[in-house]
Amino acid sequence: MASARVRLISLTGLMSCLVLGPAFALGLEDLTNQDATRGIKGALTEGAASAIAKLGVPGGFLNNPKVKIPLPPALDEVAKGLRMMGRGKDADELVATMNHAAEQAVPEAKTLMLQAVKTMSVQDAKKILTGGDGSVTEFFRTKTATPLAVKFLPIVKQATDRVGLAQKYNQFAGQGAKLGLIKGDAANIEQYVTTKALDGLYLMIGEEEHAIRQNPAAAGSAIVSKVFGALR
Repeated sequence: MASARVRLISLTGLMSCLVLGPAFALGLEDLTNQDATRGIKGALTEGAASAIAKLGVPGGFLNNPKVKIPLPPALDEVAKGLRMMGRGKDADELVATMNHAAEQAVPEAKTLMLQAVKTMSVQDAKKILTGGDGSVTEFFRTKTATPLAVKFLPIVKQATDRVGLAQKYNQFAGQGAKLGLIKGDAANIEQYVTTKALDGLYLMIGEEEHAIRQNPAAAGSAIVSKVFGALR
């Protein structure tokens, strides 16, 4: 009987924190409620799966203005010149190839995303529970950005290697990098696309997270709806 009373107090305390908001939830010593943990994991899994499903298909990047990968800034002037010479299709081909490469790479994220959810710590769960919009996205970015970049890079390279303008850009960017004119991810086309692909993936996860927080009842999961509904 005493054990049941302790569990009841724990559940009541947790749900009170959820309803009262982050200021109270931060005082929670331990995330003991199984439903709350399952709800958070459910939201993470759902958000990641939905984002991957939307992006990892033909046109997922290319036809979505929010995530479409443009030419690297260093190629803007080159592209203008090509268009003036009637060779705009070369620039268009590179844009299409970059975006299709991202579409091919994104499905590789699924395993790492699910693994991140499985190994989520109690502290991670608390941060997501009390962190508000963006905390799910930040969790995934922190846990998966580095290994995903490693997975994406060879897929992107295989696609862009077939495009002549991409190879020319790498030669040009390589010289620019040596002179300090081109820095960071823009130093080669495959690194640039990999970074943009990851940015697009986390942007879409953020949109899925926002939708769940705004309308938990539409999540399609009773446990996700229960936990995130209590936060409203």
